[in-house]
Amino acid sequence: MAETPRVPQRPEPRDLTELRALRTTQPELAPAIDLQIELIELLRRLRVRVPTPMAPLGVEAARARLSAGRRLLELSEISLEWADFRLILRQAADVLRRHDSLDNQDHGPIVAVARESDGLVALVTAWYAETGVPPADRPELAAHRQHLPAALDQVLSIAIRPFLARAAEVAVQSAPLAEWGRPWCPCCGSEPEFAAVIADDVRVLTCGRCEARWPWLFVGCPWCETRDASRLVTLASPDRKYRVYGCNECHRYLKGYDARGGRRQVLPAVDTIATLPLDAAAMQRGFAG
Repeated sequence: MAETPRVPQRPEPRDLTELRALRTTQPELAPAIDLQIELIELLRRLRVRVPTPMAPLGVEAARARLSAGRRLLELSEISLEWADFRLILRQAADVLRRHDSLDNQDHGPIVAVARESDGLVALVTAWYAETGVPPADRPELAAHRQHLPAALDQVLSIAIRPFLARAAEVAVQSAPLAEWGRPWCPCCGSEPEFAAVIADDVRVLTCGRCEARWPWLFVGCPWCETRDASRLVTLASPDRKYRVYGCNECHRYLKGYDARGGRRQVLPAVDTIATLPLDAAAMQRGFAG
């Protein structure tokens, strides 16, 4: 009897491979790595079911939005399936709680919100609308969420990521992102999570919510936008692979990865974990993330 041919296994995604290797070289980061791996696997299972969004804006329509300081994606332009969103919101909260990254007293109210129907839609619509304006104009905590845990923002960002990331992939196809010129995300309006140096005078910012990437100033604070080099400091890891950009004007910092010299491209899911020791160093110097 002829043997049934084996179906070759698909190679593991690069970020998961890198995280598993990181656990070996930096075992002290194992709790954060295990949490990140579970979140990545959770979001990937949903992302394969996310439908392709509507056709992207034309080049001129995209340029008009960007020049006006408007993001490319409004909530109505995202293929957001609310049943799937509620499911991933509950599951993300469960994962965070299981890894002690979400308190019991916060977990319960967040899961309760996920089980609502009209209430969740209204909450998410208002939450996403907040990032339709520049960061300086955003409320610290909107009135419609004051009775809910502050950790809800993090869980909402995780839950909406598969939908936003798929929509951002489509949106950037016709968008002249080089014309954006602002340090917050041109796709969803969120603040940057990470940076990458890809050439001697080119720095790219990465959005932690929709995973979009866009060029911004090589020297400049993405929070207060000061360009005074004397007010900016850079800390580097011993191997010079990672760095922290700190600002003595607003006392905030952004972490980054140096992709020059033939190194791999930035992998935010990996690099944000690998740089946790740099967070501690930045905070010791009085900077806030």
